[in-house]
Formats: sequence, C-alpha cells, structure tokens
Amino acid sequence: MGATPRNPGMTESTPPSVLDRLKGQRVLVTGGAGFVGSNVVARLIELGALVTVLDDFFTGEEQNLPPASEQLRVVRGSVVDESTVIPLVAAADYIIHMAARNIIISMRNPREDFATNIGGTLNILMAARGSNVRRIVYASSASVYGNPRSIPINEEDATNMLSPYAVSKYGGENYCKAFFESYDLPVASVRYSNVYGPLQRPDNPYCGVVARFFAAVMAGEAPLIHGDGEQTRDYTFVDDAVEATLLAAVSARADGQVYNVGTGRETSVNQLVDTIIRITGRDVIPLHIARRDIDNIRRRVLGIEKARRELRWAPDVTLENGLRKTHEWLMRPGGLPRQVRV
Repeated sequence: MGATPRNPGMTESTPPSVLDRLKGQRVLVTGGAGFVGSNVVARLIELGALVTVLDDFFTGEEQNLPPASEQLRVVRGSVVDESTVIPLVAAADYIIHMAARNIIISMRNPREDFATNIGGTLNILMAARGSNVRRIVYASSASVYGNPRSIPINEEDATNMLSPYAVSKYGGENYCKAFFESYDLPVASVRYSNVYGPLQRPDNPYCGVVARFFAAVMAGEAPLIHGDGEQTRDYTFVDDAVEATLLAAVSARADGQVYNVGTGRETSVNQLVDTIIRITGRDVIPLHIARRDIDNIRRRVLGIEKARRELRWAPDVTLENGLRKTHEWLMRPGGLPRQVRV
C-alpha cells in the first residue's frame, strides 16, 4: 500500500508556507523507503518536489513509498557505494540524509553501523562538497545525549554516547559540522526523539516500540515491557518530525545548526502502554520482562525552544491524538499484518 498525502492541499484561503519553496526542487532522500523517510517522501511529493529515493531496502520497504509518478524516482543502492552516491548528489538541490543502520542492528554489528552511518554520511558530504546543493539535512538521534544530568535536554547540553548507534550518529553530526566550517557546505542536523506513526510497520523486525505495542494489544496479547516501565521518552508523531526536517532544509538560519525534534513532554513506557490499551479497547495486561542491553537510558525529554525560535516549528500532534491516528492507520487494509489482525 502506498503512502497517501496528509493534507487535502492548498486552497485559496490557505496562507503560503515557507515549504512551498520546495516545489519543483530536486530532492534526494537517502533511506527514503524507511519509516520516517517514506513519510518525508510523501510530504515532498505533496509539496510538488521532484524526489529521488536512494535505499538499499535493508529495513526500508517498497510498499511504504507513494505510487510511481513523474515526481518520484527510486534507486536501489547504498550510501556506502560512492559510485552510486556521486551522480545522485550532483543532481540534487536538497538532500535529506536518513539512510542508517538502526540501534538494534548497530548493537549486533558495530562494524556495519560504522560503515553505513559514518562512512555513508562521509560519502554524501564528499560528493556534495563540489556540488551546488542548497542544503543537506542530516537525520540524527536524541540517543547522543545518553542519560542526561537534567531535563529537558537542550542542544548545547553534554552528549554521552552509550551505544554504537549513538556514537555513529554523533560522528555523522560532527562530520556535517566540520564540512560546514571547513568547506562552507550548507548542512543542518535534526535529533529525533522516538518517532512513531503511520508506515511504522509492526511486522518489520526493526520497528519502534509503539508499533510493537499496538501489534500485541490489537492481537489480544500482553505487550512486553522491558524493565519496570518507568523509563521515560519523548514520543514524536511522524508528521511533526517531517515538518521540522523540511523546515531545517529551507530555513535561512539553519546552516551549521543542530535541532532537537521532540515534544517537550515526558511519557513513561507504562503510560504509553496504558494509553494504547485504552485507545484500542482491548482487555490485556502488560507483562514486565528483563531489560535489554539497549535499554540504558532512564529518562528523556527534549527542549525544543531552539527549533521554535529559528525554524518557526512546534509539534502539532499530542501523544493521544498521534496514537489515535496510528491506530486508525493500522486498522486500514494493509496497515496491520494479517497474522495479528483482529
């Protein structure tokens, strides 16, 4: 099932948006068949951009992408392959760099994490250095903060990498900053916090916790909570993450900057599960099991004032509404895998 545009489109009464300047622009989205990437692609097509997706489909899925059209080109390949990257970057006005190995794969294979997350990012930057690209937006992660000394966490707060994934995402950020300072390459980074929503498929073994909880609850099974469930996160609806990403691409103030992308609201895993159970109306009781090696962050909530101030961005979707939208999408044909449909 292809992605569908969120909004009905501009009307005569709709005020112009800064994102309208992406119309007709050539945008390369690496990792564009992934969860967040495919939502970025759908939004870009809605805005009238000409999109090229580069994805090796390791975790991305073709069914996430919008239907084929004159606006969309899909290239099966990897950011690790320099010969593939160079001509795609040369043809782009903007680059949204989202290709990465996620935290689960990174824990299992740190070398692959390094090759893709750092080596692939360096390939993009090297190719862009001699191009006319207007802006590169690098998708980073709030995992770079580790366990913070205080909350909410702001962009200038200390980083503390507790996983190979965090190391590689921060390494990519630092390369972006270095290429901005050394070569005047226009780049910006966005640090996502626990993004969830439509196109995060629970049958993908690398999906996020929200999709896994929905799949279990909708199947009438106990959702599995690692640890006591009092660990907290800042859950961000994907539409809000997409808007922040694209604003970072076009904002005049974004060059060389890093932005938190979250909600500024702290939610425990227990609260998250309780809300999902209530929304679905299922009668299940969560099951607490042993914590995992990747569950080493106790509290997380991001400060987002910098993005408010410089990008004129603020999250629009509350956790309750976002989870309801996610549930509605999962109930559509093709949303929830057959084996867990109820």
